[in-house]
Amino acid sequence: MGAIDGKGFINRINQIGAEIWFDGEKIDGKISEHPAFKGLLQTKAALYDMQQNHDLKNMMTFLSHKSGQPVGLSYMQPKTKEDLIKRRKMIEHWARYTGGIMGRSPDYLNTVLMSFASSVPFLKGKENCFPDHLQAFYEYAMENDLSFTHTFISPQVNRSQVYFERNKEPITAKVIATNEIGIVVKGARLLATQGGLTDEVLVFSVGKILLNEDEAFAFSIPSNTRGLKFICRDTFVGGDSSFNHPLSSRYDEMDSIVVFDNVLVPWNRVFYYNNQEVAEDFISRSSFHHFAKHQVVTRQIVKTEFLLGIAELIVETINIRGYQHIQEKMSEIIIGLETMKALLERSENNATIDEWGYMRPDIAPLKVAGTLFPKIYPRFTEIIQLIGASGMISLPTENAFHSTIADDLHQYLQGASKPAEERVKIFRLAWDLTMSAFGTRQTQYERYFFGDPIRLASDLYNSYPTADYARQVGRFLQLETEE
Repeated sequence: MGAIDGKGFINRINQIGAEIWFDGEKIDGKISEHPAFKGLLQTKAALYDMQQNHDLKNMMTFLSHKSGQPVGLSYMQPKTKEDLIKRRKMIEHWARYTGGIMGRSPDYLNTVLMSFASSVPFLKGKENCFPDHLQAFYEYAMENDLSFTHTFISPQVNRSQVYFERNKEPITAKVIATNEIGIVVKGARLLATQGGLTDEVLVFSVGKILLNEDEAFAFSIPSNTRGLKFICRDTFVGGDSSFNHPLSSRYDEMDSIVVFDNVLVPWNRVFYYNNQEVAEDFISRSSFHHFAKHQVVTRQIVKTEFLLGIAELIVETINIRGYQHIQEKMSEIIIGLETMKALLERSENNATIDEWGYMRPDIAPLKVAGTLFPKIYPRFTEIIQLIGASGMISLPTENAFHSTIADDLHQYLQGASKPAEERVKIFRLAWDLTMSAFGTRQTQYERYFFGDPIRLASDLYNSYPTADYARQVGRFLQLETEE
């Protein structure tokens, strides 16, 4: 099959018929026509269409070594720095189409699966591990251009440092049985973004927070697997109008709780299970963080460019460029943007071949970027609010410009360099990104994209070679320290 187009994606998602619950009701009919999902699915379809665009195809796809068909470039396992840069440029194409707003464009989880497959040798010979299953599934997903959501966060029942679940019925998803067909999973996981709106759900355990072997697993199953249920949050789509809601009407990535009601996962879809040591080590030893962070930082750079563009349009529209406090605020965004770009470039320049023959970007600058962005993104949205000031509040709708009060709007809402309708368009975009329900979800999303910012900072400190610099100072002071 190879790389699909937008029509093929929409048809496939409609036919899957996953069990999705929205506002207390089970959704029936074509999911692509539901008001909470249609804007997002149309946007994703447009991304897939880019793979078939004559001018972009060579930048969005590569030829499969197995089938000879063009397949999505986000599935490519890089073996050279040129491969790594080619991947990054492909990511930029998709990110620029959405202004970097879509955090779960297909390339993110394609990249995650690729990183897992690139680390298959780590699983060989370990108890309850099936590296051949992972390799075969990666190839199947690539050849069929599957789309993914994923889930790895347990419900927030009790976040104390020591918590043992004692409920008779499991809350956190866990393996409750095995048989000749596969493993049986019961319980729930949180925060599957686009849950039910993809071909597959990739489920895996992360970090050293596991307390039970039965919570340590990794597998992928179709979204319509029996017993699998997606319970959605409220929609942040403000309406169909791209004038009134330029972002939420197109990019609201629905988040959902995933419920596993005695879900049977076939053995050929199980990558590992009931092995806490592997669950803890695979994510850190594999190339997951290297490639996932490389994709995310690339997107976040594009998103920062988009924010800078919005801010500059506001500055031009109401002619506030001459104020030094405005220049200082704009410089903050520029400094953040150039810092992120420099970190990404350093990660590529310092990329090295790993033990399994794949070119990994340097993780240190990517960790720095991943720790930095959750701090600067909320500040950048605040800067847009500050430079837009009261203009962010009095924003009429599209219908108002086609009513009997249109003349008043054109007279009183014009900008120094833009007519009223264009000025309102710009300010509504700024409002939708920074002040609407959709925009505040974006801020929270970026704060916690890779987890707790404090844990990210701790990981950066604990993994950074600070001892090397301490030894340098020790030699300068001629301290009698052990080498």
